[in-house]
Amino acid sequence: MPLSTDPAELLHAARAGHRGALARLLSMAEGTKAASVASVAHSFSGSAHVVGFTGAPGSGKSTLVNGLVSLIRSRGEEVGVLAVDPSSPFSGGAILGDRVRMQTHALDEGVFVRSMASRGALGGLAAAVPNAVRVLDAAGKPHVLIETVGVGQVEVEIVETADTVVVVLNPGWGDAVQASKAGLMEIADVFVVNKADRDGVEETVHDVNSMLDMAVTQTEWRPRVTRAVASDGTGIEEVWESVCAHHAFLLEGGGHRLRTRRRARVSDEVRELIRERLVRVVRDICAGPGFDVCIDEILSLERDPYAVSDCVIHDAGLSDLLS
Repeated sequence: MPLSTDPAELLHAARAGHRGALARLLSMAEGTKAASVASVAHSFSGSAHVVGFTGAPGSGKSTLVNGLVSLIRSRGEEVGVLAVDPSSPFSGGAILGDRVRMQTHALDEGVFVRSMASRGALGGLAAAVPNAVRVLDAAGKPHVLIETVGVGQVEVEIVETADTVVVVLNPGWGDAVQASKAGLMEIADVFVVNKADRDGVEETVHDVNSMLDMAVTQTEWRPRVTRAVASDGTGIEEVWESVCAHHAFLLEGGGHRLRTRRRARVSDEVRELIRERLVRVVRDICAGPGFDVCIDEILSLERDPYAVSDCVIHDAGLSDLLS
């Protein structure tokens, strides 16, 4: 029987455990029906603990996430995973690697893994990821894990979608310095020094703690620094314990800290959605024969770019809005 294309019907089916319905709903959440999906999913969301994982490529994030999925499932809880590639769905990098590593969970109805890429994502990843999280949350997944492929501004924006942010490092100064430069020191709630069976692990732990000690802004929560060898499962329970400890911290005192974090998150999402709509408006008014004539006038030195931009804004009826 063909799947419905109605978001409400798909969500009902997804909440009942229909994996195909959840997959279609996520595809719609990334595309032109994103608003419709958000409309039906929003009232069912808000319960999931969202955990973001980032760090340098090759740090072992996928293996770590895979180990955590196994641990979560061993406790009888369901989990959704978003593996995010900000470049291409055909890169052959972390997306496909995640799928290979997740084969141990392929037949597990309690695990749902979704790869996301910028191709096809309306508004870009900054807009698509929160909506995908909303869908998994609304579908009843108590844990949603987001994994990014590397370190950079896009990844920072993505993990800021999370309630708890985990930064994965490897032994050696390189990762610590890269994390510091990328601004991840400021957003991390938990540090994991993975591949801790290698030389230099204690130095890296010391370096991270030293950077935390020197942080200009001291917060109520001091990020935990844990060690792990994700490839053989060592330290996986300690990592999850740290993640859960941060979640418990957010929920203390009636959950004010969690609400504050989510308020900032939703504010950023709304700003991004508005920005994307304005970008589309600009794209539309800066196109066509009339706009080409204006550009020709600039090139022939008849008018300057500022005069032309004022004219285009006026003709589009946006003068009052932008004055």
